Amino acid sequence: MTTFADPSPLLGDEYETLGALLQAAAREFPDQEALVLGDRRLTYRGWHEAAMRLGAELVARGFEPGQIGLIYLDSTIEYAIAFAAVQAAGGIATGVNLRLGNREVGAIAERAKPAVVFAHVGHEVPFDEALVLRCDPGSMAAKGPGLPALVERRADDIATIIWTSGTTGLPKGAAMDHANLRAATRTSGPLAAPFGRKINSTPFAHAGFTGKIWEQIAFGMTLVINTPPWTAHKMLQLLVDEHITIGAGVPAQWAKLVELPELASADLSALQVGITATAPAPPELVERVTTALGIPLIVRYSMTECPSMTGTRPGDDAEVLFNTVGRPQRGVEIELVEEDLRPVAAGEIGRIRVRAAQVMRGYWDDPEQTALVLSEDGWLLTSDLARLRPDGNLVIAGRVSDMYIRGGYNVYPIEVERVLSDHPQVRTAAVIGRPAPVIGEIGVAFVEPADPADPPSLAELRAWVASQLADYKAPDELVIVDALPLNLVMKVDKLALRDMLATAEVIAFR
Repeated sequence: MTTFADPSPLLGDEYETLGALLQAAAREFPDQEALVLGDRRLTYRGWHEAAMRLGAELVARGFEPGQIGLIYLDSTIEYAIAFAAVQAAGGIATGVNLRLGNREVGAIAERAKPAVVFAHVGHEVPFDEALVLRCDPGSMAAKGPGLPALVERRADDIATIIWTSGTTGLPKGAAMDHANLRAATRTSGPLAAPFGRKINSTPFAHAGFTGKIWEQIAFGMTLVINTPPWTAHKMLQLLVDEHITIGAGVPAQWAKLVELPELASADLSALQVGITATAPAPPELVERVTTALGIPLIVRYSMTECPSMTGTRPGDDAEVLFNTVGRPQRGVEIELVEEDLRPVAAGEIGRIRVRAAQVMRGYWDDPEQTALVLSEDGWLLTSDLARLRPDGNLVIAGRVSDMYIRGGYNVYPIEVERVLSDHPQVRTAAVIGRPAPVIGEIGVAFVEPADPADPPSLAELRAWVASQLADYKAPDELVIVDALPLNLVMKVDKLALRDMLATAEVIAFR
């Protein structure tokens, strides 16, 4: 790994666009590794030069500033080159997760209307109107003249569209300009260090890559690519072999990693900090990871529409690290409101809304949905519920759509899930509400037992919950599962849980 006398990050406002930032990185630390995939290594100079060559091909084929380049590739070095090439040519880069179904991809195609699509050789492409460029290692390595200069763009031009995971419907595209991406970098804190080495936990089409690409380039960091299918063994091997300094994983990934017997003997001396985001992390899991790895596990709360919002910090007390998602980050305003947008009383649960320079410009080609969540004065209304503690730390209470009302009382599933997950016979749990006569709604707990041969009973779980929470929050029904279904970004898929109810063996409280 190359070292430098002056590891100063490129955080100045003089870098207005992502293309200009990568060009500066290629000049300031040309030989620093930018991307690693197996035995392949690409430096910042190599990344910029490849992007300029591919950008020249785009321009030669009629690609114009402001048009969309859609990346229909796996999370690879080629993906990163295509993303940067679209920026160099003055376009808007967007990616599609290859695991999406035809209906979801079709909805994205209709909204995006890409001028060019990057795809693997032999991969069927469901975009009829676009120019298709086949991108594989051989074609990307080809020599040729690059663009003589970056196509000029401004900080307030749209740089990328990040599609939501679509857990409540078809994907929506969060449009980010260059200034949004730059602003997100200013909240990096301990998760970015000059020339650090990090690993991806989500596909490149996710905000985990796209929303953090400015951060990576500005700090000259090396991204080691963990390609699908994800396994805990592969993650551990990369952490060791590539001397990763910043580990990243969604809660489900960290949970599987700390279960590996070989973790105890692995050399993780380079690892300085870990991060978990995307889905709520049970306090027990945060504590277990921190203890097993001997590093702080930073918990971040963010979303596609705003890549950074709150986070814990390495110096926080253990109680804060294990039980909250931290405080608002620099430049971020958080409010908790009622449905009519009035602030909730101190200590009460409310809907989160956020205002920050990194909040998206809006949903691409969807003014109606944009108007529902984004106010004229810049407040983004989320679908998440939370409680603000007196010490300023935020505790997530679930999503508006997850909450159910049992006998007139609000029940927030995430609160019940945390308690259930602490039961010694429970590996992990999820809770949903379903309609019921007289009482309105009841809670159904889906439990993955720690020992499949010895699952907990509903009576045991109800008593466990009632000993720590109000009795009406105890689940009324129980479904034992081999594994909880996960969606594309490894969150528990609650839509799939609802589908399972039709055929599952349900244990009911009598």
